[in-house]
Amino acid sequence: MYQNEESTADPDWDTPLDIRLTPAALIHALFATANNVHTGWTSCVDETLVISDLLTLDDRGTLHCRLVEQEFAEEGEEDRVWHDWGVELRLGQIYVIGHWQILASAPPLDWEWCAREAERVFDKACVLLGKRTRRGLVVEEPVALEQPPRQQRH
Repeated sequence: MYQNEESTADPDWDTPLDIRLTPAALIHALFATANNVHTGWTSCVDETLVISDLLTLDDRGTLHCRLVEQEFAEEGEEDRVWHDWGVELRLGQIYVIGHWQILASAPPLDWEWCAREAERVFDKACVLLGKRTRRGLVVEEPVALEQPPRQQRH
């Protein structure tokens, strides 16, 4: 953008900015810690597997940034459940998606790292849409892996 020689006023805050980004630049800048990064013409998120979803749109409602968690098992390996944190950007017609994946049985420290990395990337990517995020609290209930032993009094 060039300064208008006739105007000495500062540019208006609502002046559109033209920025040229490529998927490669976004992948380099945002998704360095992801296990898997890819582009697509459609979303790779399987809505039937989603357990958590946070979506923000640009002001026109055409672009989005999404933080989504999914759980799935690979075909033939139903006993190995994977947890996936994905950050999906839809910019124009192109989707750029980064995934942080671990086994659902992984230690809590690994879960925390993947969640933190995906949230960090979502936080940064929201800026592309003119949005910002803030931290919130989530209460997690303990999951019983086995039925508790029955207590009997005699």
